[in-house]
Amino acid sequence: MPVSRRHFLVGSSAVIASAAVGHSPASPSTKTGRAWRLPDKKPFRSIENEWITLKDGTRLAARMWLPVGAELSPVPVVWEYLPYRKRDSERHRDTGWAEAFVPYGFAFVRVDIRGSGDSDGVLLGEYLQQEQNDAVEVIAWLARQSWSNGAVGMRGISWGGFSSLQAAALAPPALKAIVPQCASDNRYTDDAHYVGGALTLDNYDWGAEFKTVLVGAPDPAIVGDRWREMWLSRLKATPPILAEWLSHQRYDEFWQHGSVAVDYSRIKCPVYAVDGQIDSYRDFVPRLLSHLHVPRKGLIGPWGHKYPQLADAGPGLDWVSEEVRWWSQWLLGVDTGIMDEPMMRVFLEQRTAAEVWPNDVPGRWVSEPSWPSPRISSRILYLNSDALGDQPGTEAIRLCRSQETLGLTKREWFPWNLNIDLPPDQTPDDKRSLAFDTAPLPEDIEIVGRPSALIRVSSSEPVAKLVVRINEVTPEEKSWSVSYGVLNLTHRDGHEAPTALEPGHRYDVEVPCYFAAHRFKKGNRIRVAVSESIWPMLWPSPRPVTLEITTGASHLSLPVRPNGAESTPMPIAILRDRVRASVRADPAELKNYTITQTGPDAEGRVMLHKRLRDPPETLADIGTTMSGGSDWYMSIKEGDPNSSVWKLQWFSGLKRGGWDTSLRSTLELTSTAADFRMKESIRALEGDQVVFERHWDHTIKRDLL
Repeated sequence: MPVSRRHFLVGSSAVIASAAVGHSPASPSTKTGRAWRLPDKKPFRSIENEWITLKDGTRLAARMWLPVGAELSPVPVVWEYLPYRKRDSERHRDTGWAEAFVPYGFAFVRVDIRGSGDSDGVLLGEYLQQEQNDAVEVIAWLARQSWSNGAVGMRGISWGGFSSLQAAALAPPALKAIVPQCASDNRYTDDAHYVGGALTLDNYDWGAEFKTVLVGAPDPAIVGDRWREMWLSRLKATPPILAEWLSHQRYDEFWQHGSVAVDYSRIKCPVYAVDGQIDSYRDFVPRLLSHLHVPRKGLIGPWGHKYPQLADAGPGLDWVSEEVRWWSQWLLGVDTGIMDEPMMRVFLEQRTAAEVWPNDVPGRWVSEPSWPSPRISSRILYLNSDALGDQPGTEAIRLCRSQETLGLTKREWFPWNLNIDLPPDQTPDDKRSLAFDTAPLPEDIEIVGRPSALIRVSSSEPVAKLVVRINEVTPEEKSWSVSYGVLNLTHRDGHEAPTALEPGHRYDVEVPCYFAAHRFKKGNRIRVAVSESIWPMLWPSPRPVTLEITTGASHLSLPVRPNGAESTPMPIAILRDRVRASVRADPAELKNYTITQTGPDAEGRVMLHKRLRDPPETLADIGTTMSGGSDWYMSIKEGDPNSSVWKLQWFSGLKRGGWDTSLRSTLELTSTAADFRMKESIRALEGDQVVFERHWDHTIKRDLL
């Protein structure tokens, strides 16, 4: 079971092959009316490492799979571009995809970004200009190889999705199409750093892990005896990345770089954007469909940060066939009919993943010919003093005070491990929030899109947050999270130039919530829960806050899709009954992934310990043993926002014969009302000997945060 953002990507061809197909898709047809079918499979060969030499002499390491005979009959090439070690940590996933995809007549290439894995150089941050420039060179290199027909596609999940979008924005001529998955068009609002202008725990979780990515040792089997020199160069060059991110607390040029939302028009090639409904990146799909002017498609399934064929939660999709259709259309010029189908497909859940995991989410696939869809309309529900209703009630003031330990049922912005990270019954936090319920619904209500709340609010302090959670409440009084939104109220007019609140002044603020495709069942209730706090997901406001919420003037807008609205048949085979194998086969495996809560103690302090472990795994074909894990220690005292402490450590190891390297990254974040204090470190060992260690300690002014 995976424990990290990059390990979320690991899978194998066995996963694809073993999933039960529970749906026979409609045969895709072309404009001529003829059915399109998958090509016959052909043999292929693999190349463990190929050097791609850039103009400045830097060599990037690539792993390649080529159809047999491609040198005589050139083929299109699809590639992925990541810092996540093609040699070992992503080996299973890359092999699984290549073995399933390449037989249909495409080359597949995996490239380690400069300074990562076995590539030359040092890596100093996310999505740097050098990384993007290198991508353009790699695309040109791929296009001119003897086995390439000159047409290049780019795909990837998470970082690979970001890099696909960023490369497309540079418009290299050989890049003909992309498939970004679980990515984002905005690095500030939608990539683990700041959520709604508030500081998120995932910024530090990802940062602590990323420090180990920045300094991973290359494999001597690939780079030879210079591996140690390369490793030490990376260690010596590594920056205090967490302090750097914390120094940019608003949407400035630092975050705008690499955010294609700054100028969508720079993307000139076709785009197929894909995500899952419990992935925190999912809003990029509808935004791309709305803002791009190129041929485009979108798909949102029920899963998390996963490829569709590895869906967790399920059901998944036979994604190999769908990508073969996409790449045949744009890299071979074959009319597969894929662009004649609806622009957007979404899995409309009937219950949330948290209610049913590890079983498949019940629901159905729906489609919209275009996005935004003209048949999806806003239904307004007013936050009245006595209920959530269709008509506004008398305006009244309700107080909402910050509560530092509110949020324990919605801990995660990014659900790393579904067995412990999916949001459980929200009732404990609902009871401590301002909660507004509808009457039991007289009929089902189906929503597809981004809900939004308009809240009239005033604050006792110049810096405060507003959290809106949208839940479905069953007759058994279970409250399940459907969507939510967060807004740092100093960012009410935008994230680039926040302004302090005037205490006591009333503002009408919009709180956008995350995309949801959900059926609220007849007889259940819709609940809106409003709070100032949501810890440990977000760092607390500088001082205790009292908000005044004006009921009657505040409302929720739901994107309602008409019940029974038609959808075209699903052309992709659905993989059903994919109960997580690790849960069924070995429930004891879950002991490696735990979260423990203690408190509140006599002083009102709550403590959380999240423990994730990757047991040692030996890659049989190369003999390398990988291990790793993390510990998160979080605590806070009720009534004291600056008692919050986040401590995290990530560790990883690679070993084969006499090659034995390990890394440990740590961080600790604390604050006063005026400043953050950020401590971070990196430690590297060869065997039992420490070869490098460095600590940083930064005090950084709070910027209306």
